[in-house]
Amino acid sequence: MPDPSPTISKHDVLIAGGGLAGLTLALQLRDAMPGLDVRVVERRATPAPAATHKIGESSVEIGAHYFADTLGLREHLDAKHLRKFGFRFFFSEGQRDLQDVTELGASRYLSTPSWQIDRGVFENFLGEEAVRRGTRYDVGSVVKRIDLQADGHRVEVEKDGVRETIVADWLIDASGRAGLLKRKLDLAEDNGHDANAVWFRLSERLEIDTWVDDPAWRARCSPSARWLSTNHLCGAGYWLWLIPLGSGAHSVGIVADAATHPLKSMDAFEKAMAWIATHQPSVHEAIRRVLDAKPDALMDFAYYKDFSYGCKQTFSADRWALTGEAGWFLDPFYSPGSDFIAIGNTLITDLIRAERAGEAIRTQSFFYGELFRSFYESTLTLYQGQYALFGNERVMPVKVLWDYTYYWGVLCQLFFQKRLTDRAAITALAEPLRRASRLNASVQKTLNAWGTATDPAHRRSGVMLDQASLPWFAELNRGLRDVLDDDAFRQRILTNVAQLESLASEIEAMAAADTASATTSDAQSTSSLLFGMAA
Repeated sequence: MPDPSPTISKHDVLIAGGGLAGLTLALQLRDAMPGLDVRVVERRATPAPAATHKIGESSVEIGAHYFADTLGLREHLDAKHLRKFGFRFFFSEGQRDLQDVTELGASRYLSTPSWQIDRGVFENFLGEEAVRRGTRYDVGSVVKRIDLQADGHRVEVEKDGVRETIVADWLIDASGRAGLLKRKLDLAEDNGHDANAVWFRLSERLEIDTWVDDPAWRARCSPSARWLSTNHLCGAGYWLWLIPLGSGAHSVGIVADAATHPLKSMDAFEKAMAWIATHQPSVHEAIRRVLDAKPDALMDFAYYKDFSYGCKQTFSADRWALTGEAGWFLDPFYSPGSDFIAIGNTLITDLIRAERAGEAIRTQSFFYGELFRSFYESTLTLYQGQYALFGNERVMPVKVLWDYTYYWGVLCQLFFQKRLTDRAAITALAEPLRRASRLNASVQKTLNAWGTATDPAHRRSGVMLDQASLPWFAELNRGLRDVLDDDAFRQRILTNVAQLESLASEIEAMAAADTASATTSDAQSTSSLLFGMAA
């Protein structure tokens, strides 16, 4: 029976949730403030299995930099996870022969690394590392009650039938979609992006390079290892992912606009397989080969209905905050989940540092909240109403190029250059940053209109659009690793915003010309448009 007289303990910070967001925050807090008393409580009672069943396996530059450099975990990432061969897109709706479709991606590794992360392996390691660095980490602890109070938040947890009241100066909700504080404080917010996802894992590799016999096609990439990419097989209203994991498993997922591809058409494995057979037959055939050779290769299956959501507030001067999926979740396309963990955790860490140093944080918490929301809203424009474009091999490569340029040129700069918590620097650059945000919103509208006005039908071109062949694009990626002083950082932002303005003008002109001309209809014209841009 539960203990009628729960014990009471006191901590500086209590993190409710011991997944990716909560454990990385614990590491960051202890690194920033070695004397800080941090406790993490996690509902799960046992270690996560390898290839654990979570969205968020593909990291991109901000999240990867956060894990590897901010938290110092590069050695583990290199040893236990896979170096990612970038994003790769195949415009392959209904096609079996990938050598005949338009492919978008880099032919070689670009300079700034990212990894395919096996979430089970990673989160188990994070738990061990958090304990090693001085955090108390309790699994099998269920939060039963939360009382937010000015003299210390009180959280009642139960473990093995024993109740405990934890009093903490700061309470961080890292509970994922359970959203403990979101529910308590009525912070849920609809964001108008209606999409669903289904996904499963196989215990065997899906090596996409072996699906094509043509040696010239294989030799387009060096190394010839497309399987290490986050592969997107695209069609109107959806994309299908293929992500390899260090444990040897392979993750497969379908993300689709709810109106175009209803969840009921794919919400069980056999239904998903039938859907894949229609829309991406090359993937279906590869999965069937695996299952015929190893009938028990299917490891799991799950789905999320209407997975995208917002949040009214993520930080409070009253010493609480939300991180990870406890706050908001956008979309797995472009894999921004770990980025938003990195950004949110960094802002939370600085708020806690400031408050413990005796600084008044009400203005700071508001500023950080607005900054974080601006990142969220800018990123939302990449997805909202855009899924119809995903099968358009004329427009979508241009969209991807723009989205990367905006991400590397602006958002990544603030994080890589450690200016995210530099209010003076951000305030000084407020006008060009706002200009870049407005420009992004305008270009997304242009891309949407362009896609609506053009025929998205597949053209079996066999063209590879090689992003690594664009010197300015590769340099933008490489430049993320530069270390800049204040003047150089300001100039970098101004230069990159000017580059975005130039690129936006060219996209506007391309869209207008292509929409007006009936002759610009083959995939080769997309290649010349894409690689003819002088950004």
